[in-house]
Amino acid sequence: MTHKPIVLAITGASGAVYATRLLDALLQADRDVHLVISEAGAAVCNQELGVPLRLDGSNLDSLLQASNQLLGAGAGPSIDRERLHIHHPKDYFTPIASGSFLTAGMVICPCSGSTLSGIARSATSNLIQRAAEVHLKEHRKLIVVPRETPLSTFQLENMHRLSQAGVVVLPAAPGWYHGVTGLLDLVDFVVARILDQLGIENQRINRWASEEPATTCD
Repeated sequence: MTHKPIVLAITGASGAVYATRLLDALLQADRDVHLVISEAGAAVCNQELGVPLRLDGSNLDSLLQASNQLLGAGAGPSIDRERLHIHHPKDYFTPIASGSFLTAGMVICPCSGSTLSGIARSATSNLIQRAAEVHLKEHRKLIVVPRETPLSTFQLENMHRLSQAGVVVLPAAPGWYHGVTGLLDLVDFVVARILDQLGIENQRINRWASEEPATTCD
């Protein structure tokens, strides 16, 4: 699975920095990424990071630079365009719309309430929801990262339904126990947990470790 690509979708929920930081981490891990950005997702990126993102990703470098600047993460490496494949959200004639195209998993980060609902009800209205449906029917790893709060009863029911189907529901709710000193630590906490679910080794957080000496039994 380590050689198979990963699908990343950005939808219209708040929290664009989670998506940009995750994309940066996946590319730095030398993983091929198939990226889909919804129109609402592009609008949120513009509102939160000040970059009017194009759906073809032609100015994606500017978005990552704005994200790194906000987080104080430095300039970061330039995007490896050979590993990044960008698809229009209305284009169903792409590899990720078919179950025959093998992947190591899909992440929707951040995941809007409408996207959550569409997947839970199998009501495909764009490539993101179609790709998620493919991962469900093929029993592949699917991770959704909701951020909205508070949650309605219907949103909770949608999450419960997806969880029953094997979807990993991973809210963008960073912990504070790992030596937080700034925004970067909080964002990387969520990114690290996503990478863990994908089986990608990373050292983005100080992990919990027991200080008790190991014991042996005769």
